[in-house]
Amino acid sequence: MTQNEKAAAAKKRNHAIMIAILILLFIFFISPFILVLINVFKDKADIVTDPLALIGAHGFTLKNFPEAMQKMDFFNVFKNSLIITVCATILTILISAMTSFVIVRNGKWKMCTAVFALMVASMVIPFQVLMVPLVSVYGGIFGLLNHRATLIFMHVGFSVSMATFMFHGAIHTNIPLELEEAALIDGCTRWQTFWKIVFPLLKPTIATVAIIDAMAFWNDYLLPSLVLTDKAIYTIPIATQQFYGTYSTDIGLVMAALVLAMMPILILYLFLQKYIVAGVTSGAVKG
Repeated sequence: MTQNEKAAAAKKRNHAIMIAILILLFIFFISPFILVLINVFKDKADIVTDPLALIGAHGFTLKNFPEAMQKMDFFNVFKNSLIITVCATILTILISAMTSFVIVRNGKWKMCTAVFALMVASMVIPFQVLMVPLVSVYGGIFGLLNHRATLIFMHVGFSVSMATFMFHGAIHTNIPLELEEAALIDGCTRWQTFWKIVFPLLKPTIATVAIIDAMAFWNDYLLPSLVLTDKAIYTIPIATQQFYGTYSTDIGLVMAALVLAMMPILILYLFLQKYIVAGVTSGAVKG
């Protein structure tokens, strides 16, 4: 066997090992999701006795879904989650994109540099450090808790730094200044230049920020549980908590609630996933 043949065989062997490892990792990470899908169509007794069986002893059932939807008031909590997620995501994208544009195009201003440095530094502060004073200030002093608008405002505040960091890299790397100069020469204002030239070119980063923040807002439990106490404005993660009892838990209803909660964000991910890699890497390498 020649040296080239040995190298080719070693390359194929390494490739096969890598594929095998990736398959094992995929199975490991997807197994909880598969267990949820298997058990959501079983009775509670079948889930407890044999959770790995494809079909329970009492057969295939769909009763978990309507019962879970009724108990958690699904359409109301879905509406609340949708309003909060959509509003917070749109505001985060708009504020972050405009902020990063100002910072990048006015990089010589010390104030812009200081603001960007503070935003980057704030990303390392854990939410748990802030949640007690946050609730104390907004609830005890201002009495602003238990409102959807307050939760939206807090979501935007906690997510805008990361989004600005991503937009900053994308604008700095992928959008030439010459495009904006040409637009200004043609008579566009700075405002028109941003919306007509810069913002459309940020589509991959916008999609990435949208899916990351939408998933975070949709699935968040801790912050809504601190802010929202009225059942009329509960989000889906808080509503699913009522299926967990002190002495017993209806696993079938929990599984159904989890499937209902994950489907909208999964559909959004499938529509936007092709932009994610481009958006994450758009500001990674300076061209």
